[in-house]
Amino acid sequence: METGPTRMTEVSTAPHGYRIVEIPESRKDEFQRVDQLAFAFEPDAATSAQVPLTLDWSRTMAAETEAGTLAAVHASFPFALPVPGAEVPCAGLTWVGARPDHRRRGLLSAMIDTHFERSLGRGEPVSALFAAEPAIYGRFGYGSAADDVRLVIARGAALRDVAGSDDLTVRFEPLDRSVHVPLVQAVHAAAGNGRPGWIRRDTTLLRERQLADPPAWRDGGEPLRVVTVLAGETPRAYALLRRTADGGARSKVLVREVAALDAAAAHRLWSVLLDLDLTATVESGMLAVDDELLHLLVDPRAAVPKLVDNLWVRVLDVPTALAARRYSAPVDVVLDVTDTRLPANAGRWHLTTGGQGSDGAWDARVTSTTDPADVTVDVRELGATYLGGRSFAALARAGLVTEQRAGVLQGISTAFTWPLAPVCSWSF
Repeated sequence: METGPTRMTEVSTAPHGYRIVEIPESRKDEFQRVDQLAFAFEPDAATSAQVPLTLDWSRTMAAETEAGTLAAVHASFPFALPVPGAEVPCAGLTWVGARPDHRRRGLLSAMIDTHFERSLGRGEPVSALFAAEPAIYGRFGYGSAADDVRLVIARGAALRDVAGSDDLTVRFEPLDRSVHVPLVQAVHAAAGNGRPGWIRRDTTLLRERQLADPPAWRDGGEPLRVVTVLAGETPRAYALLRRTADGGARSKVLVREVAALDAAAAHRLWSVLLDLDLTATVESGMLAVDDELLHLLVDPRAAVPKLVDNLWVRVLDVPTALAARRYSAPVDVVLDVTDTRLPANAGRWHLTTGGQGSDGAWDARVTSTTDPADVTVDVRELGATYLGGRSFAALARAGLVTEQRAGVLQGISTAFTWPLAPVCSWSF
């Protein structure tokens, strides 16, 4: 594998009157205040005390005025991003915001450049995020790489039979952090095997925050409950949920997160969630667009779906990122990549697969080349296809990818796609 040219890792130049600085934990109150002003919220003291602050203070940055006040902030997490057939180091961009009185001054551009430089300096060839405003991040080269579906399902919706479901037992319990934090972590990590985008929560703070349940988050509902599906005493699936009363038997079941290790466990779990007393509807959390539930519903029209963009991916180091993932079919193609923000990525890259592994997927190598291009693609669309959930051919039909050699889109589209749809089950 050949990597691209050496990147500079110094902090980017900030707009006049500002500087980009690292923020230590001692300045966390200032940092959080910018975020609260940017996103128009003010947590109460009780909520703040119950919700862990998950920031990594070695990766927390801000734009500071000459007077020493913070005008804009951003941070990142050090993730291992599951990609087709592998994992790659990934900078999970988060907490991006500017004070309303410091907008439109180039601070976001400066912070993004800083984020890219620092991520590359740490050896992270990709970055990922959840976009508060989807229209923002495309101009920085992030591509919409995954969707999730959220369902509203009427109580009693029938499921197709799955062998082994009736042999499993179920527990319905109030949240107990000492029991459920490790249980959720173990099942969640295992449930994502083979699914691109399924980022694990690998720190204690991230695990605990997913189960945080301050009263201010309940919107009139009950405290968080945990449904666990077991084979003997071994957990095979879980759901985090609460019910919100709506008078009589019209309560809603609000599911924060579900994870299951196999079809039988998923069937048993949803059989319970769809038949709770005094409820009328079940609202799911973020599900993959090919989640088991969508296949198990006898009447798919019993569920009202809402499709939402999930992970956005930015390829920071084209050759390293493309060689790190695996491919669903052999491919030999020259990609002409455009990237106005990271010029080291721009140019022609020869992607060619080698031998087929025991799992049926192909490894690849990537080298710089002067050979004629087969496909012209911007780094934004390269990020969109990176997790295997978008098709080069579909993007070409939208006018976003150009085929330079007739017939090549068929092969590259097949190679980049993956059998399981990408999704991240939680927002960061």
